[in-house]
Amino acid sequence: MVVSLALLSLGTLVAVVAPRLLARADWAEREPVVALWVWQCAVAAVLLSFALSMTFSAAAAWQLVRGQVFAPAPHAVVEAYALAAHEPWSAVLAVTLACGGLWTAAMLAREIRRAQLRRKRRRAELLARSPLLPGEKPAGEPLVVLEGERPDAWWLPGPTPQLVVTTAALRRLKGRQLDAVLAHEQGHARARHDWLLHCSGALAAGFPQVPVFAAFRDEMHRLVELAADDVASRRFGRLTIALALVELNEDRGVFGPCPTPDGQLPQRVNRLLSPVPRLTAGRRLRLTAAAALAPVAPLLVAFAPGLRALG
Repeated sequence: MVVSLALLSLGTLVAVVAPRLLARADWAEREPVVALWVWQCAVAAVLLSFALSMTFSAAAAWQLVRGQVFAPAPHAVVEAYALAAHEPWSAVLAVTLACGGLWTAAMLAREIRRAQLRRKRRRAELLARSPLLPGEKPAGEPLVVLEGERPDAWWLPGPTPQLVVTTAALRRLKGRQLDAVLAHEQGHARARHDWLLHCSGALAAGFPQVPVFAAFRDEMHRLVELAADDVASRRFGRLTIALALVELNEDRGVFGPCPTPDGQLPQRVNRLLSPVPRLTAGRRLRLTAAAALAPVAPLLVAFAPGLRALG
């Protein structure tokens, strides 16, 4: 039971501390890809801590589970965990965490189902606006051009991702600006940012009172756009993608004094126009390695008594 409580405390500590530390980090906008990795590792550490705590609590509460979990372990290892010391509390904790795990899976399934329905609806709308000719079969073209008076470009995820651009955007974007916008959307497709958004949205919807999951969702929406901006800027320059963002969005009022749903666009443009140096390769490597240790910590806590007994 001590190990279960230690894992539960570790998961709670990471859930409380990680968002505060990352909110104070001054490097996240400079290295959005590294920041995405750090966030994923922090959330993985929280979920793994709770999953392991549930496993050890169930093993302490029920002999059947204990036999499955510790079947190949020597007797000294089983004794090191003192699993039979607090059976009633162990059962309550195991059931509570199991319910949380099932709820998480249900929320993720719901989010994926909703995303599939949205994607199906948008593809039907796309087909209605760009109908096939008689005898033509859908070929899943990677780029679709639509007639439209509003300049727009977006990425439609799925088994065959498609980039959609309107004729108004083709008229408005000049020079290499269109190429930069397409590179931005391709950056989303290659990195499969849709899965990050689905997972973060499912956790935030399932546990709205847990700050780390709400912050995870908000930061994923922000950081994936910064990462895609960097993909485009490395190929076509920061000024090109900044001007393209302005051309696509200046008619939507996002650059005015009143806040809008796309209120992050001004910050993104300012970031592109006022670049700061990237972190050194050594610091990026250290941050990546340090973040990778976060999911390892619950494993160390979980296996420490067994390893000590064997040693």
